[in-house]
Amino acid sequence: MKHIIDIITMGCSKNLVDSEQLMRRFAAAGYEFYHNPEELHGDIAVINTCGFIGDAKEESVNEICNLVELKSDGLLNQIIVMGCLSERYRKELEEEIPEIDHMYGKFDWTTMVEDLQAEDAQAAGNATETEAAETTTLPALHSTGHYAYIKISEGCNRKCAYCAIPLITGRHKSRTMEDICNEIRELVAQGVHEFQIIAQELTFYGIDLYKEQKIAELVECIAAIPGVEWIRLHYAYPAQFPMDLLRVIRENDNVCKYLDIALQHISDNVLTRMQRHITKQETIELLERMRQEVPGICIRTTLMVGFPGETEEDFEELLEFTRQAKFDRMGAFAYSEEDDTYAAINYTDDISDEVKQTRLDRLMQVQQQISAGLLERLVGTTQRIIIDRREGDWFVGRTQYDSPDVDCEVLIPADAELQIGHFYNALINRTEEFDLYAEIAE
Repeated sequence: MKHIIDIITMGCSKNLVDSEQLMRRFAAAGYEFYHNPEELHGDIAVINTCGFIGDAKEESVNEICNLVELKSDGLLNQIIVMGCLSERYRKELEEEIPEIDHMYGKFDWTTMVEDLQAEDAQAAGNATETEAAETTTLPALHSTGHYAYIKISEGCNRKCAYCAIPLITGRHKSRTMEDICNEIRELVAQGVHEFQIIAQELTFYGIDLYKEQKIAELVECIAAIPGVEWIRLHYAYPAQFPMDLLRVIRENDNVCKYLDIALQHISDNVLTRMQRHITKQETIELLERMRQEVPGICIRTTLMVGFPGETEEDFEELLEFTRQAKFDRMGAFAYSEEDDTYAAINYTDDISDEVKQTRLDRLMQVQQQISAGLLERLVGTTQRIIIDRREGDWFVGRTQYDSPDVDCEVLIPADAELQIGHFYNALINRTEEFDLYAEIAE
């Protein structure tokens, strides 16, 4: 009898892509598995960890410890750890949590299914060679099947002072355009029609393979595939931004007027210390050009407070910039020192946790007011939405300006007859915090 596998994914959507690929391998090998179950079903738990910032690392370690308790109670036979945390801290995890049965990193997990098969064969006294699991593309297992995350590259060549991602994932490595488009064609044939295009650094795509930025050409190729209804772009970098991408967003109706671009800060002092290779004025000019060339574009960004050397004047400059820029979507976090990064080696983490939290709270208060005003402008407009799921008395959907799990949602009374994964025109009639309420337009 084969094992039943519970797969737990921590961290970002890039980890989710890896988990989905692992699930495809388990499926091809005939295993029963569950992804992020509320209660564990299986005898083996696989946890795909995050190692990006302190809070994420702590969350991953706590989840591993929860699994250790279940194992000690006889409710689990094996714990398998993979992902960013084990890539960086494999030795430490092996020493501190010996209850972990198998450890994989960010890239070597591809042998997991074969290793498990070989282990079972050995336990059964069977020397028969195991067959490698096929990796045929299957529908997006994390969702209802109508949207998927497409990772177009791995790694990052940027050297931001605070960031450990290059230490975990290595240098930027693009997938070929042919490989990406073939995957999307297969998914379209299986009913997927919304695609979140993701990478550690989207705008660097193609430089390693084609010797120039190719993200605009790639998105244009994806947009030309029949059946692709929505394309949404995540994790762009502001320095050396490929301006031809704006034309592609503007001219293709199935490319969402949405761009996720992490700016991190606006003070020249902090940007220089962060090694972001862009200035305040260049950032402002980039945002202006984006909004000029793509009218109505939804810009999502991420900002950081409490970076070493951030003065009160730097922070006030960031607050004022946020008020003026009026980002449609924004996330923020406090600086967390990461081992072996330039900042950890060369700077002193000289801002207290209390000051960091106060600055973070003030920044998010400004953004909440901005978000409320921007959402209010949508009341009375008709928006094309996709339905993701039903929750109680409501169907829950999204506009083109909203990415799954991180942005706003549209709630429609469930007395309407709607189908999951289908598009509808919806009249927005009110807003509440981060949600919109609507009715289907005639």
